[in-house]
Amino acid sequence: MTMKQNLRALLGDKTSQRSALILKNVAASFLIKGWSALIVLLMVPLTLKILGVYNNGVWLTLSSILIWIDLMDIGLGNGLRNAVANYVAQGDSQKVREAVSSTFFMLVVIVVPFLLLAYLAIRFFDIYGALGIDPQLTPHLDTILLVAIAIASGNFVLKIVGNFYMGLQLPAVNNLILCLGHTLALLLTYVLYLAGSHSLLLVVIVNTAAPFLTWAVTIPYTFLKRYPQYQPSIRHISMRQARSLCSTGLKFFVIQICGVVLFMTTNIIISRLFSPAEVTPYQVAYRYFNIAFVLFSTICMPFWNATTDAYARQDFQWIYSVGRKLNLLMLAIFLLLLVMLLVSGFVYSVWIGSEVQVPFDLSAATALYIFILCLSQRYSYILNGIGQLRIQLLCIVPATIVFLPLAWWVCESFGTVSALVCAMCLVNTPGLIANAWKYYQVFPRQQRKRPE
Repeated sequence: MTMKQNLRALLGDKTSQRSALILKNVAASFLIKGWSALIVLLMVPLTLKILGVYNNGVWLTLSSILIWIDLMDIGLGNGLRNAVANYVAQGDSQKVREAVSSTFFMLVVIVVPFLLLAYLAIRFFDIYGALGIDPQLTPHLDTILLVAIAIASGNFVLKIVGNFYMGLQLPAVNNLILCLGHTLALLLTYVLYLAGSHSLLLVVIVNTAAPFLTWAVTIPYTFLKRYPQYQPSIRHISMRQARSLCSTGLKFFVIQICGVVLFMTTNIIISRLFSPAEVTPYQVAYRYFNIAFVLFSTICMPFWNATTDAYARQDFQWIYSVGRKLNLLMLAIFLLLLVMLLVSGFVYSVWIGSEVQVPFDLSAATALYIFILCLSQRYSYILNGIGQLRIQLLCIVPATIVFLPLAWWVCESFGTVSALVCAMCLVNTPGLIANAWKYYQVFPRQQRKRPE
C-alpha cells in the first residue's frame, strides 16, 4: 500500500468517525430539542396565566436584555470551541487545558466590573422610561432587574462548559444541559402557578436560577470525573492563550453583538414604540415558527466544529458532501414553514386560546424571517468552523447601523409589528447573500466531485 493509499485509508476512517459522531449528536439532539421545544410551548400559557398579558410582555422584554449578558464574553465562548476542536485534532491536551483555564479567568475578569456598572446604571437611570413600562402595573422593576442580572452573570461564567463540549463535537451534551435547566424552570414555574403567585420577581428568579444550578452541577462532573486531563487551574492560565482566544473571539463578539441588535432588540422596540402588551403576540408567533429554526440548528450545529476538524485535516470532500445535504435540508425547512403558516391559526387557538390574537400578516412575516435566518446560517455555520468571519463582519455592522433608524421609521409609518418584522427580513438579506457568496468562493462548485 502506497503512502497516498495509507493517507486515504486514514482519512476515510476519520471521515467515517466524524460523520458517525454527527449522526449520534443529531439523533440525541432531536430528542433533547424536541423536549425543549415542548417546554417552550408549555411555558408560554403558564407564564401568561401567572403574570397576565402586560407583565408577561415585561418579562419577555427583560429576558431580551439578559441575552446581552452573553455578549460580554467578547466572543470567548466561540473562540474556545474552535480552539478546543483544533487542539484536540492535533492531540495537544496541554493546549486544551490552557484554553479552558484562560477562558474561565477572562470571564471572571469581565463579569465583576460589569456587575458594578449594572448596579449603578439601574439605580441612577430611569428604567421605566427607557423600556416604556408603567410603574403602577409593574412595581419594583429596579430590584427585579438587579436580581435577574446578578444570576444571569453567574450563568455567563459557568455556561462556558457548554462551549467546551461543542469544541469536542458533542453539542448534544450542551443541549442536554440547557434542556435540564429549562425543565427545572418549567417545574418551578408550575409550582408558582399552583401556589397562586402573580409575582414577576419570582418568575424571574425561577427562570434564571434554574440554568445556574444545572451549570453549577455540570462543571465538577465534567472536569473532575469525565475529562480530568482538561481540568482548569490557575497555574494553567496563559496570557498568550488568552490573547489568541480574544483575537478570534473579538470577531465573533462583533458578530454576536450586532446579531443581538438585529434579532433580540425587537421586544424592546415593540415595548417602547407600541406597548409591552404587543410583545406577547409577536413572541407567540416567533416561538411557534422558531420550532423550524430549532430543528434546523439541531441538525446543523454539529457541523460547525466537525468542519473545523475536517478543515484541519484537509478533508474537503467531506465538507462538499455536507453542503449537498444542507441544501436538501433547506428545501425541507421551506416546506415545513409553509405548512406551519397555513395551519398557524388553528395551532394558536389550541395552544393559547383566544386570550392573545396573532394577525396572519405577522405570522407570514415571522415565517419569512425565520427562513432567511436558517438559509443564512446554512452557510455561516461552515464559515465559522473554518474561521472565515470577515465577510460576516462587513455585512452585519452596516446592517446593525441601519436597523434601528429603519425600525423606528417603519413603526412610525405603518404602525404595525408586522412591518417591523419585514424590516428585520430586509436588513438580514444582504448578510445571507454575502455568506452564500463567500461559501462558494471558498468551496468552488467546479471542485466538488462526488466521493468514489
